[in-house]
Amino acid sequence: MLIKISLVIAVFYFIYFKLSNNNTLPFSDFLELASKNDAFSIVHLVFLILLSTGNWCFEILKWQTLVKPLKQISFFEATEQSLGSLTVSLFTPNRIGEYGAKALFYNKTQIKHIVSINILHNLLQLSVSIIFGSIGLLCFISIYSTHLNYTKPILGAVLCIGFIVLAYFALSKIRLKQSTGWLSKLLHLVKTYPKKPVILGLNFSIIRYLFFSFQFYYLLNIFGVDIVYLNAMIIITTMYLLASVIPSIAIFDFVIKGSIGVYLFSFLNIEAITIIQITTIMWIFNFALPSLVGSYFVLTFKWPKPQISK
Repeated sequence: MLIKISLVIAVFYFIYFKLSNNNTLPFSDFLELASKNDAFSIVHLVFLILLSTGNWCFEILKWQTLVKPLKQISFFEATEQSLGSLTVSLFTPNRIGEYGAKALFYNKTQIKHIVSINILHNLLQLSVSIIFGSIGLLCFISIYSTHLNYTKPILGAVLCIGFIVLAYFALSKIRLKQSTGWLSKLLHLVKTYPKKPVILGLNFSIIRYLFFSFQFYYLLNIFGVDIVYLNAMIIITTMYLLASVIPSIAIFDFVIKGSIGVYLFSFLNIEAITIIQITTIMWIFNFALPSLVGSYFVLTFKWPKPQISK
C-alpha cells in the first residue's frame, strides 16, 4: 500500500510539473476557452453519456453471460451486481473489492465459483487490452523515437508468455480428483467451463474496448485536436496497455492514465492540460457516474436467501 501511495504521489507531482510548466495554455485559461466554445454542449454531453452507457451495457452483458452456466440472472440483476461492486471497489487497490462484493449477491456455496468467474471476467478484458495495446505499442515504437531501451521489457514479456503457455499445458494434463479442496474445485471449474460464454464474453470485451477508446478519440476532437483516427488509436491503445499493468486505486485511475497520456501525446505536441482534462472527463463518465448509480444498489442490497438442501 505504501508503494502504491508513493506511486500516486509521484504521478500527482508529474502532472503538477507538466501543468505548472505549460506556459502555452494555463489551466484557468483552458477552462475559460472550453466554456466559450461547444466543448460542453448538450449534443456532446448526450453522445458521451451514450458511449458510456454502451460501455457499461456490454460490461453487464459480459457478466450476465459468464455467470449463466452457474445461475441464470436477468439483465437488471447483472446491472445491480456490476454497478454495486464497482461502487464498493472504487477505493480498493486494483478494484480487488469487486471480487468480494459480487460474491455477496450469491449463496455461500457459490462464492468460490463466483470469484473464479470474476477472475475470468477480468482476464478477458485484460487480454483485449494487451492484444490491442501490444499492436499499438509496436506501432508507436516504430513511428516515434523514444530513446528508451525495450530489450529487458520485451524479454520479460516473452518469459511471462512462455510461463503462461507452459502452465496452461501443464494444467491441461492434470487430472483433478473430486475433493473438498478449494483449489481443486477452482481448477476444475476453469477446465470444465463452457467455451460458448467465454467466446461471447471475449466479443463483449472487444466491443466494450472499442466504445471507451472511441470515446477518448471523440473527446480529442471536442477539444480541437486535429488527429487522424488511426494515429490516435496507436497512442490510446498504448496508454491503456501501460495503465493496465500499473497497480492503482480506481479513484486515482484518471491520474494514472493522465500521466501516461501526457507523456505519449507529447510526441504529437498535444497540450498536457488537454490530455489531463480528457482523462478526467473519461473517469467521471465511466467510473464516477456509474458508481453513483451503483450506490443505490449498495443501499438496497439484501442478503441472498440460503439454499435449502433437499
